[in-house]
Amino acid sequence: MVLAFANNLPVLVTMPHSSKPSAESCITNFDAFARLADYSLMDTLNADPDATGDGHDHRARQVFSGHFVPVTPTPLPDPEYVTHSSTFFRELGLSDELALDEKFRQVFSGNLSAAQEPMRQVGWATGYALSIYGTEYTQQCPFGTGNAYGDGRAISVFEGVFNGQRREMQLKGGGRTPYCRGGDGRAVLRSSVREFLAQDYMHALGVPTSRSLTLYVSKSETVARPWYSQDSHYTDPDIMVDNPAAIATRVAPSFLRVGQLELFARRARSHAHPRTLEELRMIVSHLIEREYKSEINQYLAFTEQLIELAKLFCQRLTSLVANWLRVGYCQGNFNSDNCAAGGFTLDYGPFGFCEIFDPAFQPWTGGGQHFSFFNQPTAAEANYHMFWKAVRPLLAEDTEALEHFDQIRHDFAEVMQEQMQKMWAAKLGLTEFHPVLFKQLMQLMIDSEVDYPLFFRELSHIPDDVSALKKSFYVKTSPQLDGQWQSWLNSWRELVMNDGDLAEISKKMKQTNPKYTWREWLVVPAYQQAMQGDYTLVKELQAVFSHPYAEQSQAVEDKYYRLKPKAFFNAGGVSHYSCSS
Repeated sequence: MVLAFANNLPVLVTMPHSSKPSAESCITNFDAFARLADYSLMDTLNADPDATGDGHDHRARQVFSGHFVPVTPTPLPDPEYVTHSSTFFRELGLSDELALDEKFRQVFSGNLSAAQEPMRQVGWATGYALSIYGTEYTQQCPFGTGNAYGDGRAISVFEGVFNGQRREMQLKGGGRTPYCRGGDGRAVLRSSVREFLAQDYMHALGVPTSRSLTLYVSKSETVARPWYSQDSHYTDPDIMVDNPAAIATRVAPSFLRVGQLELFARRARSHAHPRTLEELRMIVSHLIEREYKSEINQYLAFTEQLIELAKLFCQRLTSLVANWLRVGYCQGNFNSDNCAAGGFTLDYGPFGFCEIFDPAFQPWTGGGQHFSFFNQPTAAEANYHMFWKAVRPLLAEDTEALEHFDQIRHDFAEVMQEQMQKMWAAKLGLTEFHPVLFKQLMQLMIDSEVDYPLFFRELSHIPDDVSALKKSFYVKTSPQLDGQWQSWLNSWRELVMNDGDLAEISKKMKQTNPKYTWREWLVVPAYQQAMQGDYTLVKELQAVFSHPYAEQSQAVEDKYYRLKPKAFFNAGGVSHYSCSS
């Protein structure tokens, strides 16, 4: 059983038998895993002509052309297994034992010398451009040109086909690449635990996402990062902390981003080299092949394929962001380089989940209001605009196709609004969106400081009295406010009862509004204990997050289904945090 979507509602569906690995096809050893290798990106796109052939390319430098740089990861010394995603292993047809296989552990802790044919002993890193809210930037590049901006610590090491689906496996924290811009290329255990758990959790929520494969930590290497002292209420980190270095492997059909398309479009616009337009066409064709092959007819003319790509990406991106708001997720740094061109959640750096309801919620101290919770649809449109701007030169000679392409861009805001209204209607158990009712609810939620996920879960029981909702309130309400709540509740219930059977509507609402959410104050102890070599809480959270819509045990409910304690309000590293990782 897996989560799928119908009318933006997550529902459980049974996968066809052929999509499930049989006992006979389950991969139990590294030799069988290696035979699945198939490197479409390195085989069909251009390597940087200035790169070294052996992948020992770890110094920061400018990259002027090519789609990727061959690079070897820097292995973790003394790697220790922390955890893996059993759910995802099963989907891939891998046995759980493989995570403990010595060669498998070596490869996914950064040692590609353990790779065997047809695997390759070199990985790859990619460059991309930076735009923030539709504005192009180059000054973050140490050379001031934008030619050093890209995968500074993310190195893809494997690409293969599993049960008919192509997957790319990428190490986060695998060491320096030409794009490291002076960084050490490492990730710390704290951020690696967060990313690993978040990807597993988002998948269980039914939100498209990159996936977690494995997590390994070094028993001897540490890296220093700024962080928050105990009980700190500072906005920014106030101490330096030595953290165990770790490598998490994330998996996706590809890691192609809007920022990558932008990079090649910028090169074409500036005539950076003679093959710029050809390289742009190549990477867009590769995007279609990797992410949209099943939906775009390969026999269509290329301009027609681009129109279909624009439609599909618009649909995926708007649906994705609507689902982010549905589950309370805030992507604190939704630049174009953090926007997957396949339309799924890609980056888990400065992210958070809304607890106390606030449309301006932003967990990242460096993010600003433009990437806040309710501004994510606008940020998505800005990223879509950069996608449109990057691909548009490929249609320049077809006036009719260009008009159609431009119209799709023009319609983005309307499509986004439709997705949002469907989502809010589903959260409220309604067949139609009621703007006046919704506006009243938003104000009441702000006035009562409600816990966003807890409130909607309690509302899913369709109570007839406001007292049933007060479990989700952080403040004591006045009789006047209670009266406003009761009036709203009566109006809402009347609409719900007109739509059908209350029991069935309640059931659907509970499939839309998760019971168990990401609460940073419960995740912090997990990574703190992991830093001491105790991974018990990490695995406990994995188990709880695997069934976010389900009624779990009373012990789980008592621990995980409750309001945020006052002690964690405005606490550094809990209520807010830097991007340090």
